[in-house]
Amino acid sequence: MSDEVTPLTTPFAGPPGGRRGTGDPVKGLLHRYRELCERAVDPLEIAAGLEAHGITDRTAARFRHRDVFSLAEELYARVPRGTERTGGTERTDGVDGTDGAHGPIAADPAYGTHVTHVTHRTGARAGWWWAAITLLPGTVACLTLAELERSIGQRQLAIGLLGALALSGALTACLRRGPLRAEGRPAPAAGLCVYWLLAYLLCGDGLLDELITGGPDGPWSATTTPLTALACAVAPAAWCAHLFSVRARRRLAESHGLAEFTAGARPLLLALAGLYVCALTALTATANLVFDEDGGLASTVALGTLLLLARLLTVHGFAGTAATGLAVAAAVEALSCASVLAGRLPGLDPLAVPVTRAVETWGSSAVPALACGAAALGLLSHAAVALSRASAHIRPQHY
Repeated sequence: MSDEVTPLTTPFAGPPGGRRGTGDPVKGLLHRYRELCERAVDPLEIAAGLEAHGITDRTAARFRHRDVFSLAEELYARVPRGTERTGGTERTDGVDGTDGAHGPIAADPAYGTHVTHVTHRTGARAGWWWAAITLLPGTVACLTLAELERSIGQRQLAIGLLGALALSGALTACLRRGPLRAEGRPAPAAGLCVYWLLAYLLCGDGLLDELITGGPDGPWSATTTPLTALACAVAPAAWCAHLFSVRARRRLAESHGLAEFTAGARPLLLALAGLYVCALTALTATANLVFDEDGGLASTVALGTLLLLARLLTVHGFAGTAATGLAVAAAVEALSCASVLAGRLPGLDPLAVPVTRAVETWGSSAVPALACGAAALGLLSHAAVALSRASAHIRPQHY
């Protein structure tokens, strides 16, 4: 699904080729969107597709329906599918969150209730599987950090490298399975920006302090607890994404119009974002306390929130917007360091003044906190609009 959809600017006048309607206003619409209607697995998918093409409840009234959902139900009923269209072979993409292989079998009364129970057990096992996977990054990060504090020299370097590789593998597994999985490939720039943001969170504050004091004169300090907190926060991020997907789909089924769905989906997104912020704040404070470090609380929470919103947008088809938000935050951090360096050149002293004063007033962690916080607010405002549209929830996520 693309980030932008071209809306219909004029009401549909009939099927192409100059033919006019014969008293059936839905016939022309059915002809125009037959492919969408034939491919849909339920009326909700048709309603979401119509909304993506600019058809609103007001437009549906022109086709003698009270809202888009009612119009979609008629279109769904009037298009042959399943055994009617494929000669006895039904579609295999389930609509209840199970995998497609079980959908038509569970719906066939000839198989009895045993197959339905098998389907539910399969879905439950898949749920426990991705729930366990989301705990791996936090476990790996905590074990690595604990071993780093008890090691020195080459052993410490080896543990750090092994821990980084293990953490990368665990995060990859979390993004390829479960509710954080996105169809297709995200923008390549998004991955580079994420690596930069994580690297800056690890050692950017120490680098900025060195630059302001005239350095760097040697290795600068690194703070590991923020990365540990973010790794532990993968589990609540996955649960928030799962709850948002499931409850939005359920609300879509219960709504009687696009406006009603939007009014319910937007508070749901904001509530889950707030829940994640609270969980990440608690994890960051706990990590600082347990490992006796002073990791930036505000910068860690801001970056974690930015990453969650970017992933939600990517999962629901807005990868371009997510990449833009990540790129803006990374660019602000890079320009902050560059401005301090540029301020050392003759006549360019004013360039370093904003960053220097911010660090002197709030500390070096203020730079990533402001950069990631502003980008997160921008993505949140966009997500509140984009993810409250029915077209963002056409298909449930298969875990």
